[in-house]
Amino acid sequence: MGKLEEISKKNTRKTRIHETLLLALVSGGRRGGDILIRQVVDSLLKTDFSLTSPRISDTVKSAAQRLSRRGLIAFEDGHYSPTVSGKKLLAKWQRTNYKIKIPKKWDKKWRVIIFDIPEKKRKIRDHIREILIATGFIRLQDSVWVYPYDCEDVIGLIKTELRIGRYLLYMIVDQIEDDRFLRMDFDLIR
Repeated sequence: MGKLEEISKKNTRKTRIHETLLLALVSGGRRGGDILIRQVVDSLLKTDFSLTSPRISDTVKSAAQRLSRRGLIAFEDGHYSPTVSGKKLLAKWQRTNYKIKIPKKWDKKWRVIIFDIPEKKRKIRDHIREILIATGFIRLQDSVWVYPYDCEDVIGLIKTELRIGRYLLYMIVDQIEDDRFLRMDFDLIR
């Protein structure tokens, strides 16, 4: 393995540990050191904590210290908790999980997403818009978004993770009136 590949692999592992630490804290509130380590290791390795080596525990502790130095988590009264910056970084990392594989050839069908989320769930609605923008969707109207490629898996993931299945509708349509501008925006005109 080349030097660049080795560095990339190490950075990926660090980021994965950091993301898991932040996710454990955000989803479970404040955690003590040993509970946090157990949860992170179980999540990362899908193993029983008692079977893992002390080195893994040290790795998680050093990752927690790095996150603390960067101001992403705080250690108070024997517990770790995420900071505002930590929560924002985790949200950014989670948005990158929504990647859509673009095929070589467009099948000439549009994927239309429609959602109607109540005002009391405004944060979720705003989060969905952020995900759709980051993923490359184009907004047709307030809660109507379009994409030219198969994205059913990503939409299913959004529905599951945000628990909004009944509020979001995924459609595959053959034609959209005057879609010339959409085709230009997605660089589909040859």
